[in-house]
Amino acid sequence: MSPSQSSPYDDGYHIQMYHSELFYLLPHIFHHIPQDYHPMPMLLPRSIGAVLSVSVRGLSRSTINSSSKQIKNVTIIGSGLMGSGIAQVTAQAQLDVILVDKEDKILERARTAIKKSVERVANKKFIEDQKAQKAFISDTISKIKTTTNVQEAVKRADLVIEAIVENLEAKQKVFDEIEANSSSATLMATNTSSLRLRDVAAHLKRKSQFGGLHFFNPVPVMKLLEIVKHSDTSDQTHQAFLAYGKAIGKITVSCKDTPGFIVNRLLVPYMFDALRMYERGDASMRDIDTAMKLGAGYPMGPFELLDYVGLDTSKFIVDGWNALYPDEPSFKPSATLNRLVSQGKLGRKSGEGFYSYK
Repeated sequence: MSPSQSSPYDDGYHIQMYHSELFYLLPHIFHHIPQDYHPMPMLLPRSIGAVLSVSVRGLSRSTINSSSKQIKNVTIIGSGLMGSGIAQVTAQAQLDVILVDKEDKILERARTAIKKSVERVANKKFIEDQKAQKAFISDTISKIKTTTNVQEAVKRADLVIEAIVENLEAKQKVFDEIEANSSSATLMATNTSSLRLRDVAAHLKRKSQFGGLHFFNPVPVMKLLEIVKHSDTSDQTHQAFLAYGKAIGKITVSCKDTPGFIVNRLLVPYMFDALRMYERGDASMRDIDTAMKLGAGYPMGPFELLDYVGLDTSKFIVDGWNALYPDEPSFKPSATLNRLVSQGKLGRKSGEGFYSYK
């Protein structure tokens, strides 16, 4: 979706909020793997390889309490890429969905995009059964209603998920409206990728019923759902989020309200550690990339990854984290990256970054 097409309730791809692209791109990058790529576990020490093989087979989920609150009606605020994806997977689980945005024309575009995506799922799920395909598409689409009226949309919701632009003030205003018009039992969640939950929830009275549901793009494809607890999130709310994640077919992991949650909290410092290694003169960029691809089985090295994501995007994120946590060494900016950004060398999108793509 281009900036001109983006929703007023955009979910992170708005041109003025490009910094959040990193949080959606990083997990997606590992789908851009050549078909002949195969990681080589035999390169790992035997004990590590054994642990990895057991972990991959098990893919353990966070433990779910069987008495968790039943979520049947879900309202999603924001019909951009993330909001539409969340609506789709929720409807595919046969839960009732209300998708909200500010304009009918934006919602119509979202419905069209969802229908095309559901059709792709149906074609893959029921390869030679056209009747089953049509039934799946019809059943899923029928579960999604759209509206521009937030107040009405949240009245009967068991769960409201906010998936709008990565702007703290905008999110706080949305949650003010949600809390004022929803039931006292309604659970509330943000899909933020870069903001602290405690800041998003600052105005809420029912903080115990609020938490994070961090989906990954594209939502219908990516299996992971990070469930984030802030200091006031109740165990009951957390358990209900886990049950919802299971219902929509996601592998759930839980974490506290920490910068980047799990995936990005590990991936971003990894890339900047590679930069610091290069800046110390320990190894060349090319050798660091080669080592991580052949030694650790990564599909891209850290410098290739930085170029793919965009150096300006990476800089913006780390600068933001560094401002919030100035004493955290893993959030320190990189002089090399800053210099390249100032020269307009932003990675693949500009034709040159750490490597040339011209």
